[in-house]
Amino acid sequence: MVRAAVTTNLQILSPSRRALRPGDLFVMRLPEELHLFGRVVSIEAWAGWRMPHAILIYIYDTKIHDTKSDRPAPPKRAVLRRDRLLVPPIMTNRLPWSRGYFETIDHMPLQPGDVYRPHCFVDSLRGVCLDEFTNQLRRCVEPCGEWGLHSFRTIDDAVSAALGIPLAPE
Repeated sequence: MVRAAVTTNLQILSPSRRALRPGDLFVMRLPEELHLFGRVVSIEAWAGWRMPHAILIYIYDTKIHDTKSDRPAPPKRAVLRRDRLLVPPIMTNRLPWSRGYFETIDHMPLQPGDVYRPHCFVDSLRGVCLDEFTNQLRRCVEPCGEWGLHSFRTIDDAVSAALGIPLAPE
């Protein structure tokens, strides 16, 4: 079976099936050698009523233009602050790594204050806010993401929109 090519702004780096851990730092590359960094926050999130073990990630607003390397050096811890997110927290699966759109480049154990508590996700079908374990919150708290499992395509769209890059064609 031949799989149709998927068009994204995210460019393929190095596919990996390595187990992920909270604190893993990853890089993604967009057009014009623009690199962004993200971090695995949890591997035990629930992205739906029957979707345990989703990967909760942060994508930071720090951008590096690097024409010499597909794998820029990891940023300093000071850049990896929860108040420096480019987009709200996102729940995804392993596909961004196994397809090579995200590449793990380092591990920095999570410290107190690195992570939002609670995380907030809007369930637009029911009009409620939930945490990453499907517990309903009394009110939404910022930054509030969209509840559900995001693919590398929806992550690509969210990151592209936040950076003002035209969205990849369908």
